[in-house]
Amino acid sequence: MIAPACHDTIAAIATPPGRGGVSIVRVSGPGVGRVVAAILAQTLDARRARLCRFRDHDGSVIDEGLALYFPGPHSFSGEDMLELHGHGGPVVSDLLLQRVLSAGARLAQPGEFTERAFLNGKIDLAQAEAVADLIDAATEQAARSAQRSLQGDFSKHIAALCDELVWLRTYVEAAIDFSDEEIDFLNSGQVSARLGELSTRLDALVATARQGELLRDGLTVVIAGRPNVGKSSLLNRLAGRDTAIVTDIAGTTRDLLREHIQIDGLPLHVIDTAGIHDAPDRVEQEGIRRARAAIAEAGRVLLVLDDRFPEQGEELLQELPAGVPITRVHNKTDLTNAPPRIEVTPSGTHVYLSAETGAGLSELRQHLKDCAGYRSEEGGIFMARRRHLEALRRTRQTLDQAMINCGASNPELFADDLRAAHEALGEITGRFTTEDLLGSIFSSFCIGK
Repeated sequence: MIAPACHDTIAAIATPPGRGGVSIVRVSGPGVGRVVAAILAQTLDARRARLCRFRDHDGSVIDEGLALYFPGPHSFSGEDMLELHGHGGPVVSDLLLQRVLSAGARLAQPGEFTERAFLNGKIDLAQAEAVADLIDAATEQAARSAQRSLQGDFSKHIAALCDELVWLRTYVEAAIDFSDEEIDFLNSGQVSARLGELSTRLDALVATARQGELLRDGLTVVIAGRPNVGKSSLLNRLAGRDTAIVTDIAGTTRDLLREHIQIDGLPLHVIDTAGIHDAPDRVEQEGIRRARAAIAEAGRVLLVLDDRFPEQGEELLQELPAGVPITRVHNKTDLTNAPPRIEVTPSGTHVYLSAETGAGLSELRQHLKDCAGYRSEEGGIFMARRRHLEALRRTRQTLDQAMINCGASNPELFADDLRAAHEALGEITGRFTTEDLLGSIFSSFCIGK
């Protein structure tokens, strides 16, 4: 989805649907003046709120509220913009929107206001994505990180690396152009030294970006095990409330139960599953099938064992998909008098706890943070997405190849490696971006943004 050259005027309701105190209709494009004349019948001062009556075709009043005019390019989208702040009823909001559309605007596509801000040079692509990430933030840390990205922290790091690559590319191209000179510029040591410094800075940026991706996407944790080992009790303990029904009857949980929680700012998508066993009941069989499917997609599986009979749960390991990261959780330690602890053995990590008393829950929470590689004490984290990490990975890969070709006899290959690294970094901020990528990014936004 690419804005059609930004020659038309778009409009949308920018506030959530339903009843509320205020509803905002946002308009952007060259036809804002016509909308003002048609609906308000008066002029507006730039960036000054004015109480107005919003009028229909026949002059009747649709609503009364505040109107704000932002002339381009000094607006969010870089175009003339108008915001009409009316009462928050869904009917009156829709009437006002329809009136704006009849005055020459069209309904905006998802993310089109932000897309126009990007296309008009008001923000780069990483900042545009941060708008959606700020709206979707599930924790305070995620919101603060998205705000840092929106303010340009991530982009500044990318720009600094790109500046260094520009210097290297310029130096290398000059060396190629003056290859007949007796001085070998590429083997002087200066290029390899600066390339090494660039790689170090890139590694530091990747580490910070990974923390940002964790804040955005979180970790999917699947609780699995035999019936009646305390899976649902563990979910309730982690969630801090009685999300799942807990009884001593086998097969109480027959479907996937999902709960979104956080640990020191790290979002966790916790899934409780049906007990895995040979079930004659068709409903239980379907629940077990769904449990196995969730396990196969998990970022971490908590295999819950009854600490009195751990060997019964250990048998499940042969049935679980290969390659899925598993932590054995020995539950019911209150019945075995085992102290809460974490043990790392050749067979894997074992966490001993009691979902009944809560003993050992802090150790489990810390273990999950360690599994995700999350460091809650770090400051200055900015939001990042998987596509950012993929672009950084390709940048790192081409820099490694550039290091190899730096001392080779073919400087053209070295120059091409630096160009590829530069383009990979530029994808993050939109310097080198395909239309398909832009369409994929902005189509995930809500309408009105």
